[in-house]
Amino acid sequence: MAPAQAQTSLSRIAWLSPERIYNESKLAKLASEKLQEEFKSREKAMQEMEGRLKAASAKLEKDAPALAEAERVRRQRDVFDLDKEFQRRQREFREDLSQRTNEERQAISDRATKIIRQMADTEGFDIVLQDAVWASKRIDITDKVLAALDKDK
Repeated sequence: MAPAQAQTSLSRIAWLSPERIYNESKLAKLASEKLQEEFKSREKAMQEMEGRLKAASAKLEKDAPALAEAERVRRQRDVFDLDKEFQRRQREFREDLSQRTNEERQAISDRATKIIRQMADTEGFDIVLQDAVWASKRIDITDKVLAALDKDK
């Protein structure tokens, strides 16, 4: 009797690749474009600041032997301060970009989760996994979720 019960209670399992959802869906591509646009001016300002830092550093290195001690120390301090400011702004830029990227991914994840739950109900899945060392193509529902996400958009 036990084998018969085991056969009737087989679980339906599905798997999907969240990275494909985050990289291939239309929502992900729109989010990427949105973030590029949102951070474009700050990125340009960072590149300009980096250029100023490199130029000031190169000029100091070139002029250092001919400078008076007080002038050399002042310019070294200026380059050091500019470098510190650049690193601070760069760190803030990366943190802000990371936070916004996570927010956009969360929005995609929320929509995908809704679709996955609907699929689970309609197709009778008992569990949907997203992290696996390996999964058979037979249980991979990533393409279905991508199609539903893109159609939903």
